[in-house]
Amino acid sequence: MSQPLLKALPMPAGNPVAEVHFSIRAIGRDAWNACFQGQVEDYDCLLAIEEAGLDGFEWRYITVTEDGRVCAAMPAFLCLYALDTTLEEGFLRRSVRSVQRHFPNFLKLRLACLGSPCTETGAIGFRADVSGERRSVLLGELLSFFEQLAATENCALVGLKDIPEQASAEFGDLFAARGYASIGGLPTAWLDIDFKTIDEYLAKLSSGTRKDMRRKLKSFEQVRVEIRTDFGEFLPEVMALYHDTRNRSEWQFEELTPAYFQGVLSRMRGRSFCAFYFVEDKLLAANLIVHDEHVAIDKFFCMDGEKGRPYNLYFLSWFTNLRYCLEHGLNRYQSGQAYYENKVRLGSKLTGNAMYFRHRNPFFQKLLRLVSPLFSTDEADA
Repeated sequence: MSQPLLKALPMPAGNPVAEVHFSIRAIGRDAWNACFQGQVEDYDCLLAIEEAGLDGFEWRYITVTEDGRVCAAMPAFLCLYALDTTLEEGFLRRSVRSVQRHFPNFLKLRLACLGSPCTETGAIGFRADVSGERRSVLLGELLSFFEQLAATENCALVGLKDIPEQASAEFGDLFAARGYASIGGLPTAWLDIDFKTIDEYLAKLSSGTRKDMRRKLKSFEQVRVEIRTDFGEFLPEVMALYHDTRNRSEWQFEELTPAYFQGVLSRMRGRSFCAFYFVEDKLLAANLIVHDEHVAIDKFFCMDGEKGRPYNLYFLSWFTNLRYCLEHGLNRYQSGQAYYENKVRLGSKLTGNAMYFRHRNPFFQKLLRLVSPLFSTDEADA
């Protein structure tokens, strides 16, 4: 078990004590999950991320303990963050890259951030018996401690990643009072499984979309789908598909590893799978899914961009996942962030997320507030 880097000064019995841990193992599955009930991306998911060997990231886990019990918690990470990560392709991003060729650290800051680069949202964890104003008190303790940690780790920028709109509504005043500015993050797309059959689902779509989907679904005649709980000999091919897909993406933050893909399936056994899409025994796409008994989350769909598109594999994966939800009694399909046009067309709704940030230097914080709209990734209107 790793030792805390920092610990709050001794306080009277019953008062909260904040700690940092270098591995989620130091906290334990039961203690962690007690603060994240109903979260698919729980202890096992975060442990798989921790063990994945993602380049450029250091993991931390912040807890607040009262009376010997962990009552509040959040994962965190440290990294060198490029502020232009979320800039759209265009003149401004090209200009930044041009400067970075001569000054590699231009617009790059050491960041201490609550949340995870690999989870869908930055869930704030509380035990179920913590309610009302006490939640704000404990989160305030957690933030104070994390800000001290950021200073000791020489992080100029402190942030919270992908805070869901419900949490922003509850804690937005607390963040503002502590000097955090906010920008829109990528919304989460989700679809309630409030239908009993695929035909019933299709009937909910517009006539044009329904006709288009029926045409695309004919590709199933040429495509073989396998639901697997291990990658086996296909892992190198999956990684090639992943890199092909990642290289086509506008935003590139973390780079996943083979250990990540393997770790999710092994750590979340019984709560994860990968759908493989073959044409004439050639693997053209793979789709990693994690789930609990209620919600399925689409973690990553990767495809051979040239060979896979003629077979409508993205849409086949959509319907494969809906069928999985129906067959296993799941009631929500969460299709992730970005590329919203098709998701909304297929009936998804969007829930907003926000990024909060604070520079330790007040002057630079004011400057970041002024330019922050340029770095917003909010696509809720897509």
